Amino acid sequence: MYQIIDAHCHIYPEAIARKAAANTGNFYGGLPSTCDGTVAALLAEGDACGIDHFVVQSVATKPEQVQSINEFIAREVSLHPGRLTGLGTLHPDSKDIEADVRHLMELGLHGVKLHPDIQRFKLDDYRCLHIYDLCEGCLPILIHTGDNRFDYSNPNRLLPVLEIYQNLTVIGAHFGGYSIWEEAARQLRGIPNLYVDCSSTLFALEDDAVVDLIYAYGADRVLFGTDYPMWSPSAELAHFMQLELTEEERRMILHENAERVFGIG
Repeated sequence: MYQIIDAHCHIYPEAIARKAAANTGNFYGGLPSTCDGTVAALLAEGDACGIDHFVVQSVATKPEQVQSINEFIAREVSLHPGRLTGLGTLHPDSKDIEADVRHLMELGLHGVKLHPDIQRFKLDDYRCLHIYDLCEGCLPILIHTGDNRFDYSNPNRLLPVLEIYQNLTVIGAHFGGYSIWEEAARQLRGIPNLYVDCSSTLFALEDDAVVDLIYAYGADRVLFGTDYPMWSPSAELAHFMQLELTEEERRMILHENAERVFGIG
């Protein structure tokens, strides 16, 4: 049996985890968060269902939060060796993005998470260009992509970034376009520096539609992710395993692609 990696998890300090998890649900139109956002609950989910490893992150809503969040993520990774891989956060309004990138790399974090819709910037905004310059060729960026309510991270914003920064590895969360899944796949499929994950999608689409999205991008470009604490990793894994995929396709999605993208293992 192969290792299983959940490549999209948000974690928070225990003192604020439940409030942060609830706020995430509020962002998604009042959907209730399934879990509490703590590391302990995440690891318990993994133990219960056989998820071996988690890629964890959090998002800075203000520039002054960046370093403390990255230190929290790095600390949790060090406390749970072999179970967690950490991504750092950045903010385009930071006074010294170069120092922030240097700091997160010194902490041993394996990439960057951006959430344009919560952080309130457009992916192709000039303020973001320095982030892409610094990360291109060395740090993959997991980006919340898509939302039919906003125009921060939809394909029209992502495509110019992928075309200009062709050595930048981007993982488009939620199959590249939350709530606009099919439209995103039509525009983004076949782009060599783009991967996607399946997080916050299984609840909304029929299984056949999810499989169609996997085939649109290619199983070698899709990562398994749950968007914890929005969704229970054990329930998401059980749902994923019901999809009509080959064992080779499952292996790629459940661990091989994440290992390659984030340097796990």
